Amino acid sequence: MDTTNNNASLETLQDIRSIMDRSARFVSLSGMSGIWAGGVALVGSYIAYQLLQQPAYKYIGKPLDGTPEFFDKFTLHLLLLGMGVFVVALVGAFYFTYKKARKHNHTLWNNASRQLLIQGFFPLLAGGVFSVAFIYYGCGMFVAPVCLVFYGLALISGSRHTLSDIRYLGMLEVVLGCSGLFFPGFGLYFWAIGFGILHIFYGAMMWNKYDK
Repeated sequence: MDTTNNNASLETLQDIRSIMDRSARFVSLSGMSGIWAGGVALVGSYIAYQLLQQPAYKYIGKPLDGTPEFFDKFTLHLLLLGMGVFVVALVGAFYFTYKKARKHNHTLWNNASRQLLIQGFFPLLAGGVFSVAFIYYGCGMFVAPVCLVFYGLALISGSRHTLSDIRYLGMLEVVLGCSGLFFPGFGLYFWAIGFGILHIFYGAMMWNKYDK
């Protein structure tokens, strides 16, 4: 009888802890979201690489000095490609996360998910401003490393409201981005590693750990 009561009490405590954990952290983040985002990033990197091989795009650009050529053909195509990759990755990530939340009867929009978005938004916004400034002044070779650094900072900032594994992914992104600043001609490769390979690796690890 005592054993039964102890087991019941233990289960009750575990249920309470689970409820508190869900209210404090967004635990519905799916590992498949990372795998999807990484795959989309690799496809986008491949398309960008093919664009760079075109004769008309065999240059990075020079300081624009505020001329109307700010949105030249090369820059515009890369910006459109980047926006397309972001939207497709975001839609897929939302789908897999929604699917996981529904499977476990979790609320997708709660205080933890709101805090996660708020904490991650400002580093991403700052990174976007830096990227636009670099493009404007003809330093497009630094955009990829800067994106990695600020994306990593966003992950670190938001990690307190979701799975702790995200923090380590953020640290790797920051280290990779800082390294890329010293290899300006290889920004696309750093981009593919950071947004592609690392996402797939961490997504698979999280899927095996939390979703399997």
